[in-house]
Amino acid sequence: MSMRLTVLAASACAGLTAVLIAGAGTPVLAQGAICWQPAALSAHRQENVIHKGVRRAYVPIPRGRPRAASRTFRGLAGVVRRIRLPAERKLVALTFDLCEQPYEIAGYQGDIVDYLRAHRIPATFFAGGKWMLTHTTRAQQILADPLFELANHAWEHRNFRLLEGRRLAGEIEGAQLAYERTYDALALRRCQLPGQRRLAHEAAPKRLSLFRFPFGACNPRALKAVADRGLVAIQWDVSSGDPWRKLTTERMVKHVVRRARSGSIIIFHANGRGWRTGQALPMIIAGLRRRGFGFASVSQMLAIPGARPVVARTCYDARPGDSDRYDDLGRRLEMKYDAFYRSVGAPPSTR
Repeated sequence: MSMRLTVLAASACAGLTAVLIAGAGTPVLAQGAICWQPAALSAHRQENVIHKGVRRAYVPIPRGRPRAASRTFRGLAGVVRRIRLPAERKLVALTFDLCEQPYEIAGYQGDIVDYLRAHRIPATFFAGGKWMLTHTTRAQQILADPLFELANHAWEHRNFRLLEGRRLAGEIEGAQLAYERTYDALALRRCQLPGQRRLAHEAAPKRLSLFRFPFGACNPRALKAVADRGLVAIQWDVSSGDPWRKLTTERMVKHVVRRARSGSIIIFHANGRGWRTGQALPMIIAGLRRRGFGFASVSQMLAIPGARPVVARTCYDARPGDSDRYDDLGRRLEMKYDAFYRSVGAPPSTR
């Protein structure tokens, strides 16, 4: 079959010309602008810092309607806690929350991401919608990396047991729209990662398909709202406990390595609140490998032939009902959020 060369216009990423070779069907990227040099991917300690009460923390929910799920999507009547895998597959999913409340700009623990990249370990990042828009470059870098997947962790990390109506919808759809804005902006750059032969955005889906409830808390109304929007709710069966400041590195390592089993979904944080996660992660991974475990993203595990999600009818951390304790905290936080919105002159629709 004859080949034809198609020369594209200069890329928006760096003004370089990309050459596509169109062969038997889909064009293959032969040369293009590099999205980020290695130094731009590396961690910066100042990014760990959480900034609270700053005016620039207010970000309005993006306008529009999120992309629709496939017509073949079937929702689950509950949340996935782990995934039962075929006997010959011994894998766990490392997941990292990137949440951000209304009155703050949360952090980005790049040492965690750098370690995962350096050791070729896949992971799933549950990102808040506002976090994606206050950390645009980092969100694009995670989105573009074939090792990683992004998932929905709500717009501003509210307790879903307290939400209904417009505010409930906004928490789900705001994060979907934030991801789609991030994806579309990267697609416009028409750039690629070093060593990759496709455009960076092509490593990622056009919409998010997984969702994690803030505080690990939900009710039937919230579960239905998530499923109705074409999302699968993902919980965990092993919690690292890393947002607890008094948790020692040694205790975290011992707990995670001992509790993990094939198909486990393990929760960590990488938003400045994984206080010792960067130090613990290499030891956790080494310990899991000694036990014979490999690693996969949540979506990769769900896609394994014969894999079956273990679904709970309600959300909880270690035992049913334990996340209900966050209701009072959620009410107190809602009052703080409303006060913050008033202080920055946010429109009444936000409140």
